[in-house]
Amino acid sequence: MFDAYALRAQFPLLARTPALIYLDNAATTQKPLQVLDAERHFYETANANVHRGSHRLAVAATDAFENARSSVAHFLNARSSNEIVFTRGATEAINLVAHSWGAANLQAGDEILLSTLEHHANIVPWQMLATRCGAVIKPIQLLRDGSLDLEHFHSLLSNKTKLVGLTHISNAIGSELPIAELINSAHHYGAKVLVDGAQAVAHKIIDVQALNADFYVFSSHKAYGPTGIGALWARSEILSSMPPWQGGGEMIERVSFSQTSYAEAPARFEAGTPAIAQTIGFAAALDWLQAQDRVAIAQHEHLLRLQLELGLSQIEGIRLIGNALQKGPVVSMAFTHAHPYDVAQFLDAREIAVRVGNHCAQPLLASLGLSGTLRASFAAYNTHNDIDTLLAALSETLELLA
Repeated sequence: MFDAYALRAQFPLLARTPALIYLDNAATTQKPLQVLDAERHFYETANANVHRGSHRLAVAATDAFENARSSVAHFLNARSSNEIVFTRGATEAINLVAHSWGAANLQAGDEILLSTLEHHANIVPWQMLATRCGAVIKPIQLLRDGSLDLEHFHSLLSNKTKLVGLTHISNAIGSELPIAELINSAHHYGAKVLVDGAQAVAHKIIDVQALNADFYVFSSHKAYGPTGIGALWARSEILSSMPPWQGGGEMIERVSFSQTSYAEAPARFEAGTPAIAQTIGFAAALDWLQAQDRVAIAQHEHLLRLQLELGLSQIEGIRLIGNALQKGPVVSMAFTHAHPYDVAQFLDAREIAVRVGNHCAQPLLASLGLSGTLRASFAAYNTHNDIDTLLAALSETLELLA
């Protein structure tokens, strides 16, 4: 039996607030003590800038920073740590690809396919690029259950398709895409594929070599790590061909007023002083996650979702949004006679933290005829009692609002 209560004790914020039911994990997860200790240990023992000094602290800081890169590479089963670029998160990683690879490879008439499930972070950078270069964005439709319309996807693919952007798991309604199958189909037409793994890495074992994507991005803070740090993985042959997207220190080989040459990847894409402590905390979070029984966690989160969905089906006035057969640990709901914001406020008064709004997925919600939903999302430390308490609070709240 998986013991979520024992795991919860490793999270200081949750341990100090035992009444809190935290169900906003798709927005950000809580942090285990191991992550907090890793950041504190760096500041207390090795605080210095990286790659720039020969003194003891600088060497220790650089070693810790580059060891973190190796940890991320190992977590993703990348071929080399040189395939890992540190960014501020998944959003910046997508912008990096759009500004660097996209600007160098896309031209007028080229097509970009994006699923209707995408977070704004995997839409807006491509729209900005398309405006500059004349590329065309084509959205991939959904089926009524919230899964991707595979027939429509295949009908859109052509020799004009240059980039396919896909979420691994939808942050808004939880739909999980058959990523490997979609990648293989896109590659048949010579298209590159970027996968937004922000909602997947905390819940699934990711093997970028097996997936055979071209780009995979994710954020630390949705996988038990610090905010302000994330990673781009890209195949080494692609990274080596990409021009830099920001200029400054660290990303250069030699600078003169007549000519500047650039460092090899990944340094070429990491201008300026990085988020050193956060990067070390990032690696600590991934190390912590890999030390857990990830299969048991995944099964536990799956059972939490099924428990909530079954319970919601028995409460009048609640409609489950997203019924795809394959789903991550995310449940979105709408209400017949109540506004999601009002329900969320009642839940907050009962120390139940959920998310309400469009979840940075306005095109998706518009396609469903909605302006917002209430979303509950799970992590390893959530319990079956959390779900029972949420269901009871929802039932009580809807009676009060009726």
